[in-house]
Amino acid sequence: MAEAHETTQQRLEWLRELRGEALHAGSEKAVQRRRDEGRLLARERAVQLCDEGSFVELDRYVRHREANFGMMEKRPYGDAVVTGYGTVFGRKVFVFSQDFTVFGGSLSEVFAEKICKVMDLAVKYGCPVIGINDSGGARIQEGVVSLAGYAEIFWRNVQSSGVVPQISLVMGPCAGGAVYSPAMTDFIFMVEGSSYMFITGPDVVKTVTGEEVSFEELGGAATHAAKSGVAQFTAPDEASCLEDARYLLSFLPQNSAERPSFTPATDPSDREDAELDTLIPDNANKPYDMHEVIRRVIDDGEFLEVHERWAQNIVTGFARLGGHAVGVVGNQPQQLAGVLDIDASNKAARFVRTCDAFNIPLVTFVDVPGFLPGTAQEWGGIIRHGAKLLYAYAEATVPKLTVITRKAYGGAYDVMSSKHIRADFNFAWPTAEVAVMGPEGAVNIVFRSELAEAEEPEARRAELIADYKERFANPYAAAERGYVDDVIEPRRTRPVLIDALETAQTKAEPRPRRKHGNIPL
Repeated sequence: MAEAHETTQQRLEWLRELRGEALHAGSEKAVQRRRDEGRLLARERAVQLCDEGSFVELDRYVRHREANFGMMEKRPYGDAVVTGYGTVFGRKVFVFSQDFTVFGGSLSEVFAEKICKVMDLAVKYGCPVIGINDSGGARIQEGVVSLAGYAEIFWRNVQSSGVVPQISLVMGPCAGGAVYSPAMTDFIFMVEGSSYMFITGPDVVKTVTGEEVSFEELGGAATHAAKSGVAQFTAPDEASCLEDARYLLSFLPQNSAERPSFTPATDPSDREDAELDTLIPDNANKPYDMHEVIRRVIDDGEFLEVHERWAQNIVTGFARLGGHAVGVVGNQPQQLAGVLDIDASNKAARFVRTCDAFNIPLVTFVDVPGFLPGTAQEWGGIIRHGAKLLYAYAEATVPKLTVITRKAYGGAYDVMSSKHIRADFNFAWPTAEVAVMGPEGAVNIVFRSELAEAEEPEARRAELIADYKERFANPYAAAERGYVDDVIEPRRTRPVLIDALETAQTKAEPRPRRKHGNIPL
């Protein structure tokens, strides 16, 4: 018995030693370099993302295959990625965190297997999956095997899409083919000054095109947040990035079969805001901030904006309304007069489809004078890109509530969650103008001949514009036909929307039987 007890103790001691070795897989020099740069280690990131004490690591003793070319002497436990599960606000999530201190975070066969395992478990158990990216790319010593590992991850990204939320935190380099995994997830966070994404690096760009560009300019957080639209969120540091990801998860359900969690509101559902009555300028061409409208309507003014710095002529983001999580879309008159262009259409279409995939109701605030004219837009495919937004709204089966605050002109009126593409409840403020186009443009076209022959064309134009405004530049013609369910006082927007949202909670709208639609990509 003593011998057996001694053997058991030896094994326990061996386990403790192994665990200690697995916890410090990277070299002291590599770890210290990360510390000096103010970065967290891979395991620390996973632990900090999850609720305190909840992270459980999986596959900590996995090692790369001994057949690795030139690397048989160095086989750290866990390889170069930390994987496991934990909770965020008490809800289960699966996590992988790439470890740059081990082989530069390069992806190997077992590295990919570990990630694929937690992705499979996330789908199996219906939980979000969060990937923390910090990798130098494919492990050259493994050749095509590492490329196969990337493809296995990509395949799972696609199979998981619209099934469980997928969130990518880019907290270091992410280059070459590796960028396609985050690109296929639902949301991307980047850390300012320390993370970057690109297909080819600055050296290759200079060789091929002659352009000289820095890592930050080519693929840094600011670039992807404001220019490319690849990243939905940026954060000033790693701690903020992890906290922001946790906040985003609070608006999302566990999976596509569930609804987002309900949080009892402290903001009264019947609260009215008199400031909304005077928020719209008397001059129809004068801008105002759609953010102000949104914040005065939602619970406690708390709005998580998505793509805040890209395509700013349209606003997208998450909020709560009467305790219910909602996705908010609104034209922004302060930018390009709120017109729809290529980027705005893509931004909003992606957001609408994400909300629909995860059962998040949509609230749309409309002030749109039309689509942006010009050869750059036409040759860039505004027809195709604008159709994406139309397709997304028409396809969505979640509750859809619409408020027309001012202009709703032409085809853009149809696109922005109109009654005709099956919005559930459509409301308008008295300042709303629902028409084919603005009064000036309409008069110039319809009465061109009359104005050319008039003795005083400007005076006659003024009369015709005044008549057009009285007849068409208001919400009542649309309300007469039921295209607008009610014309409401702006101050009552919040209680009216909450009542409509609660009414629509039981909405059931079957989809047509088909493999999938063919959105104009």
